[in-house]
Amino acid sequence: MLDVKALIARRGEHEFCYDFSCHAGQIVAVLGQSGCGKSTLLAMIAGFIKAQGQLSWQGQSLQGLPVAQRPVSSLFQQHNLFEHLNVMQNLALALHRSLRLNDEQRQKIKEVAERLDIVDLMAKFPGDLSGGQRQRAALARALLRERPILLLDEPFSALDPILRDESLRLVSELCREHHLAVLLVTHQWQDAMAIADEVAFIDEGRVVQQCSPEQLLKFPASSQIQHYLKVSS
Repeated sequence: MLDVKALIARRGEHEFCYDFSCHAGQIVAVLGQSGCGKSTLLAMIAGFIKAQGQLSWQGQSLQGLPVAQRPVSSLFQQHNLFEHLNVMQNLALALHRSLRLNDEQRQKIKEVAERLDIVDLMAKFPGDLSGGQRQRAALARALLRERPILLLDEPFSALDPILRDESLRLVSELCREHHLAVLLVTHQWQDAMAIADEVAFIDEGRVVQQCSPEQLLKFPASSQIQHYLKVSS
């Protein structure tokens, strides 16, 4: 379980303090108004923002660990692909910095590429790919890192509705297959209803309610949540 208790960071005049949890094999959708601290929460977990408090995975503290040593893969809206490397090289980079792979590593890439339907794209560069293709390639690289915590910060927001739905279903399948703890930051209530086991609603740098999507609809804990549901449902 990813366990967050009184995890605090300050940025300028703003203080962020989070309490919530996410189990292996579970998807938690992180919701809230723009600027409330959704991306900040993910950055604190990944180690990009220093924070105080309790942050642990399966009972082991992550505090003090550098970014590279945390059991975390992150995927952002920009997809984080290196433009000067082709898809194969981008994926290889997830397994070895020198891009020198053994047979077992090449087989891993082949299996993930087949799963995400990007085998025919391996020689292409990111600039030659569509948004959906870039998104699948970036997701493949995140999975190849084999980290049990997957942080998704609105990676599908630029996709058309059909690709968005396909991508969400794929994340749900991969979460179950690989037993990942997935945090999905989204502005779309429909995303939460489609694949999330729970939602964590953030308001002014705090998780004010964590529950199932159905419970949030029936029993919103604040007027802010009520307003959010009214305008986004």
